Amino acid sequence: MRVLHIGKFWPPYAGGIERASRELCLALAATGVEVSVLAHATPPAWRSHEWQDEGIPVRLAACPGQLAYAPLSPGFRRGLSSMIARHRPQLLHLHMPNPAAFWALSLPAARRLPWLVHWHSDIPLAQAPGVVRLLYPLYRPFEKALLVGAVRIVATSPDYRDASPALRPWSDKTAVVPLGMPAAVATTKEARDNACALWPGSGLRLLSVGRLSHYKGFDVLLDALVETPDVQLLLIGDGECMASLRAQVARLGLADRVHLAGRLDDAQRDAAYAVAELFCLPSVARSEAFGMVLLEAMRQHLPVLASRVAGSGMAHVLGQGSAGCLVPPGEARALAGALNRLAGNPEKRQQLAEAGYRRWHRFFTLQESASQFRTLYRDILG
Repeated sequence: MRVLHIGKFWPPYAGGIERASRELCLALAATGVEVSVLAHATPPAWRSHEWQDEGIPVRLAACPGQLAYAPLSPGFRRGLSSMIARHRPQLLHLHMPNPAAFWALSLPAARRLPWLVHWHSDIPLAQAPGVVRLLYPLYRPFEKALLVGAVRIVATSPDYRDASPALRPWSDKTAVVPLGMPAAVATTKEARDNACALWPGSGLRLLSVGRLSHYKGFDVLLDALVETPDVQLLLIGDGECMASLRAQVARLGLADRVHLAGRLDDAQRDAAYAVAELFCLPSVARSEAFGMVLLEAMRQHLPVLASRVAGSGMAHVLGQGSAGCLVPPGEARALAGALNRLAGNPEKRQQLAEAGYRRWHRFFTLQESASQFRTLYRDILG
């Protein structure tokens, strides 16, 4: 089977969809699927370039910038035509949201191929900046045309599928395939010791990881820490809210218990997961469609605390609370209460850690996700 994946960006661009897409492509290639990839270079990038990413042909189209989070790439259509001609895919795997995938609608060579639309997330209009809300009526007809033309659509959880207004008319051809995560990489004692030093104070080592965006709820987590004196936080990630979060840490007097570490490399992140005692994802909106970082924690036997956001996949990942603790989104007092209870109950943390690991191993391994996609590919091409 020959499959061309079309994405928005590609690692080292820092994004959960990009990391998940790359790992899926590598896992599919390991099973014998001939995978190729077309995405955008991280802006500003004035030239396209190609290389082999662990044996997978990857073309990143020039991308001088973005408009309302949409990459600007005049050469993307030409790149799509070139990739189809050179790699002769039997199927297009379109990762959404991504306006560049709409070029498949206009290219005869792409229209002759079957499409699988991988629906990672809706366009979150309620939390989106005004320019996104203004432009969405122009985006929506192309999004709808892509869904009409798709042979199959894949959502990442039943919760997200059922809550998505865009997917509701296409339930008859929408499957659910969760994202997957490979087994944790072993870390050295030196790396773990260095990771322990990243926490600034004493008390329970709480870890949170993610892009510092408004929907992640890290401001709510900081408010909760005011009422949890026995907890110290390491927050890994960068983004547009870094300055406001730093100011909030100073305003709340949390500098001795909170470290905003910015971006760390994969080895440092893995070591932080290995030595943390509790993980928290306090997202407040469906923009958190799945929560890949939850799987990163669960595979490390790390107990998890997250928000129960209606229509998000987070509750599904945690078995509706059987494999992690869920609290109402945006409520600092409820979050503080859960943190205090877990900080004082190591037996409960161990119970959640074991349940989370079992759930990851049963439903969310990378091999399981790749196997389900391979089966879908066979069904489509059959």
